[in-house]
Amino acid sequence: MSAVSESMNRRMTLGLLASRYGFDLDPTSAAEVTITSIADDVESVRPGALFVPSADVDVHQLSQAQEQGAYGAIVPHALRGQTDDIQIPLIYAEPTMGQLGKLVSDMAGNPSDALAVFAITGKNREIVESEVRNLADFLHMLGNPVGVISSSDSQSLERFLNLEYPLSAIDVQRTMAVCAEDGAAAVILALDEETLREDALQSVSVDVLACDDNGLSDAEVAKLVAKFGCAVGKQTRIAGRTQESDLLAAQAATAYGQTDSRSLSLSLSIAMVLAAGVRKANIKSALRVSRDLN
Repeated sequence: MSAVSESMNRRMTLGLLASRYGFDLDPTSAAEVTITSIADDVESVRPGALFVPSADVDVHQLSQAQEQGAYGAIVPHALRGQTDDIQIPLIYAEPTMGQLGKLVSDMAGNPSDALAVFAITGKNREIVESEVRNLADFLHMLGNPVGVISSSDSQSLERFLNLEYPLSAIDVQRTMAVCAEDGAAAVILALDEETLREDALQSVSVDVLACDDNGLSDAEVAKLVAKFGCAVGKQTRIAGRTQESDLLAAQAATAYGQTDSRSLSLSLSIAMVLAAGVRKANIKSALRVSRDLN
């Protein structure tokens, strides 16, 4: 079940929604109806919701959504003329995934704008999960409250989140909104099929993107964007291990008496926070404090 709930969103009128995206509202007199949440399956519909079906929809599903308190629904133009028994306002449209992502993000309060978004991808799922955890620990070491979105362990700060994977765009926006409301400064995404559905990151701008095997070509970045829908632009930093991050990690690992593999893993975390603009002096200080505490 997927829904952006009332407790973490911005309300929106059907008229504003229709005009903003060029959709067809019927009846037009419903322009002032205010939706308080978005749901993409019938089971998630709550009073005040806009039902935005994630798959083909029929009149029976619309009736169910109406019974559960939906204030409106987005339906394809092909259903026009078949919905006479439906009493809730209908928006006739074939929205693109980009439009749906923007709508969901707007309703969730555009949470990615308030967070530094780190994303890690790679061919080995276990390594990706390990790198996500390592980066979360390292950001915490630097004093940043962190949220994590990963099929193995999603959490907002110290609170574990019970999610159903892979996540939809609605799930991602809802989870990021929870992290932002809890006071997270950053969120770390595991960029894999176990965690995310296709287009799940529509309207999510990635600040730092890295690969567990140290390198992403332009073609690989384009493939990730096409698959998950994330925004990777001029402000995005593509990170990978460097001589500088390897040296800092090796120094820290030696001080801890840790293995070379641990050093390599720490190196990617260091490279990502350097790419995010954290000063090397601050990283060295955090590593030193952590060593002293241990």
